[in-house]
Amino acid sequence: MSKRIFVTATNTDIGKTYTSRLLISAFTKLGFRIGVYKPIETGVTTLPADGSTLFHTALLHNPNLASLTLEDIVTLQLPLPAAPFIANEGKNIDLSLFETALKKIEALCDLVIIEGAGGLMVPIDAEKMMIDLPRYFNASTLLVTHCNLGCINDTLLSIKALEDADVPHIVGFNCRPKDTAFDTTSLPYFTYRFDRIYRIENDIDAIAKALLDTISPQ
Repeated sequence: MSKRIFVTATNTDIGKTYTSRLLISAFTKLGFRIGVYKPIETGVTTLPADGSTLFHTALLHNPNLASLTLEDIVTLQLPLPAAPFIANEGKNIDLSLFETALKKIEALCDLVIIEGAGGLMVPIDAEKMMIDLPRYFNASTLLVTHCNLGCINDTLLSIKALEDADVPHIVGFNCRPKDTAFDTTSLPYFTYRFDRIYRIENDIDAIAKALLDTISPQ
């Protein structure tokens, strides 16, 4: 089995796909053949936008993936832009479908980046949340968080959920040009609380190496 990295975020539109693309390049530089997987994507009317972006980026670095199709990369494609529970009308989702699809991708790579949908507590069906996926996949997790006012609360809540679920993880801050107040209003607390602060744009190589350190030997 290849190494597995699950990319999640504190909410939707935080930068999971942007971060995953950077991770593809970072892990490739470390010598890994990279695969990508998006188990669920909602808001799909023609093509799954995030899954397509991930697939085409990964193909540039790992041509072996050319034997796959976009349907291999995104197992469940739902038209309504909502939580999977709602977009799938509350139907049960068998996680073994994702494992089967993931193994097909893993045959072509050394490390697979799995991108979640929304945040950790997004409901997949009546019994499962998005946080259940990294546990099911036995994947180390990168939590992508924002740099707006309120990021302290959002980040700590997601960290607690990961800790309570015993999911190995690190945190990366996706600071955008408009987040000019972050260094004054939020960074002092994070600097106090954590030994290392990772910024997605500047520290992606260090993030990749730190994620590798969280993966249990197989």
